[in-house]
Amino acid sequence: MRMRNVFLLLVSLFVAQGAFAQNSRQNTLQVLKNYADSIKILRHRLDSIQQENDSLRKKVEADGRYYRLFAPTTFYRSGVNKSLSMNPESGDEVTDAVDAAMIDLYLRRPDLVKDTESHLDRVGSVREDVNHEVKQTVELVDQVEPLPDEPEVVPVGIVVTKPNFWQFKFDGYLQFMQNYVSGNWYKGGESNYSAVSAVTLELNYNDKDKYLFENKLEMKLGFQTSRSDTVHKFKTNNDLLRLTSKLDMRAYHKWYYSLQLLAVTQFAKGFKANDDFVYSDFFSPFDLNIGLGMEYKVKALNGRLTGTLNFLPLTYNLRYVGRSALFDANGTKGKHALHEFGSQFTGDIKWTIIDQIIWKSRLYAYTSYRRALIEWENQIEFKVTKYISANLFLYPRFDDAAIRDDNSGYWQFMEYSSLGLSYSF
Repeated sequence: MRMRNVFLLLVSLFVAQGAFAQNSRQNTLQVLKNYADSIKILRHRLDSIQQENDSLRKKVEADGRYYRLFAPTTFYRSGVNKSLSMNPESGDEVTDAVDAAMIDLYLRRPDLVKDTESHLDRVGSVREDVNHEVKQTVELVDQVEPLPDEPEVVPVGIVVTKPNFWQFKFDGYLQFMQNYVSGNWYKGGESNYSAVSAVTLELNYNDKDKYLFENKLEMKLGFQTSRSDTVHKFKTNNDLLRLTSKLDMRAYHKWYYSLQLLAVTQFAKGFKANDDFVYSDFFSPFDLNIGLGMEYKVKALNGRLTGTLNFLPLTYNLRYVGRSALFDANGTKGKHALHEFGSQFTGDIKWTIIDQIIWKSRLYAYTSYRRALIEWENQIEFKVTKYISANLFLYPRFDDAAIRDDNSGYWQFMEYSSLGLSYSF
């Protein structure tokens, strides 16, 4: 009895398991079928949407009557003409509806109207060439050439040029002039018409850092003739031989420690009209001045005003007179040589007022605290052309070691103006 019950139980379990497996297989097949059906339905929907989009695109491309409703708000004349005309020409149903909608928009929201049909006409119609697809033609290379192997470091030949700190300058002119000389001018001379030549040479060293070595040689020589002079056929009216050398060492900014040497004399004998007396000669007088102090470099007015101011509180001065007859006129106290110590100031300025007018000024002042010498040379140059210029020269001078004049005292003065050839580089 018990065996039978066990057998029936096993048969029931086997039948139930078979029924469960069959139901599971049927459920799985149903799920797969439902998934496949959903894929077909989704694909059908996508195809329908694509067809609808294509049809809408075709409709939009084929019918441009709706363009005015979706484009930026513009004032069109067609709707207004229909509204104001006594016998309006009616178009198709869509065009009339769009015109009515635009008129309603103009009346309700005129602030939205940003453009007009007249402006569009001036701008032009829509370009058709921009609707074509632009295709770029690309040429392909079958094989790329390999890049040559280059060393990472390429040797480069370097040429080092030694800087040239020396600079040479030349300035010269030959001119005719009219001049005035006071009766007590210490070198003699006479007021009349004459000619003068001048040459200025400069050789300067500048290391652009600390040291300056400047050398200037000035040479002037002029001759004059006078009908009133029956003794001399020619006389000098302008005679100068001057050497200025300075050794400067930078102290601060535009200030330099300065050692200056100044040597001054003349070339030829100096006479007065109808007088055989020699008022000046080579080394009669001769001044040698050595000073130690400070120098200031002037540069202003955008470089148009340049020059130097030289302050030399420690100065040795030697005055030598070769002709004994000129001892008293040059204050050597009956001797050929006079040695003095004193102080000196030299200002040398060049001002380019305009490109055609240049003012050159030199102020020299020396005192031994027993006598004083002041010279102020002013040359105003007018450049007519590159090779033609005119000069006005003004030269006041004070020397209390000379013989006092009854009218002018210790003051002396010379002036001349000239016109002629000039050249510089």
